[in-house]
Amino acid sequence: MSRAKLYPRTALVLLTALNLLNYVDRSVLFAVQPVVQDEFHLTYIQVGYLTTAFIWFYIIAVPFTGPLADRYSRKLIITLGALFWSGLTLLTAVTHTYRELLLRHTLVGVGEATFVTIAPTFVADLFPENQRGRIFGIFYLAIPVGTAAGYLLGGKLAPFHGWRYPFYVAAIPGFLIALAFLFIPEPERGAFDTLKETPERGTILGLARNPSFWTATLGMAAMTFSLGGIQVWIPTYLIRARGYSLENANEIFGAIVVVDGILASLAGGWLGDFLLPRMKGAYYFVSAVSMALGVPVMVIAIFGKRSIMLPGIAVAAFLLLFNTSPLNAAVVNSVGAHIRATAIAINIFIFHLLGDVPSPTMMGWVADRHSLQVAFILPIVAAGLSAAVLFYGMRFAPPAAAKRA
Repeated sequence: MSRAKLYPRTALVLLTALNLLNYVDRSVLFAVQPVVQDEFHLTYIQVGYLTTAFIWFYIIAVPFTGPLADRYSRKLIITLGALFWSGLTLLTAVTHTYRELLLRHTLVGVGEATFVTIAPTFVADLFPENQRGRIFGIFYLAIPVGTAAGYLLGGKLAPFHGWRYPFYVAAIPGFLIALAFLFIPEPERGAFDTLKETPERGTILGLARNPSFWTATLGMAAMTFSLGGIQVWIPTYLIRARGYSLENANEIFGAIVVVDGILASLAGGWLGDFLLPRMKGAYYFVSAVSMALGVPVMVIAIFGKRSIMLPGIAVAAFLLLFNTSPLNAAVVNSVGAHIRATAIAINIFIFHLLGDVPSPTMMGWVADRHSLQVAFILPIVAAGLSAAVLFYGMRFAPPAAAKRA
């Protein structure tokens, strides 16, 4: 294989590996929540607030990292951020109170913000526009695989070594991959872009008048509210409401997330790219349909008979994860290369602020007053809202890029 072809693939592999570790570090806490709750004598709302605080600090850092990445070396910022969050993950060793855990979790959010804002722009500059659905399908495999790995690490190791031990295992690889990434050349910004940079696509002020960006962002916000709440609370729901053990609940949900996520991420990206030459709003359409179909499936999974609960959760997870690749491709293609990191920073700030910042705590609040089962009404409603916004956004999608040889 020629060096020209090997370079973007090597960069994609390293970025995907860092993204995977990013999600491992987040989801380990979800796996061990019942143990943490018992040790620190916490309410459901306090447990949910750990994730809310993490996302709060994460989105506070995002507006600073985006503009920096549009001006300075993305490679250096990504590397420093990965070293920072990996080091903080190791600090779990000295975490012995709820306040210390809260502080550790919020600072990890600051470190991870540098990666999630910048890495998609790096990936976009490695491949043409009409391949980005499939490429982001690979990059965002890290979400289900990393999330599942966190559940499995927590479920397997915590019962025998304590809930802190899985965090140590999750932290070490981050140092090694971050250092390896330093040897990757930085790609030229916008090298593969073919769409013209209009004021709406190419300036920060014009971004306010860019409906393709805003409908994708708001649809993603409602999707993130739904998916974020489900990821945080499903293992606890299986344990508290359905009688599963800590290990079994995390094994089951971890397996569902990793299998569904791999299939859904690749299939969603492929379908979006396949439909793009035929339908300029293909990325929006694929995402909207998957969210709309997810609504009745989630109702059946949570409120139906026990015999169909796990199949229902599996189908719902597939549908929610199906839109990951096309929806991120829609956001990237909605703006020009020279403001892309800033635009993604705005996108991340908004979809987390309206999405998984409030959803874990809101679900915890409902669970404390009613039941954890009733709390799942919130992500079901959010999924329906996401579908409606994305169907509306189809009309604003930019023209499909011309096919490259």
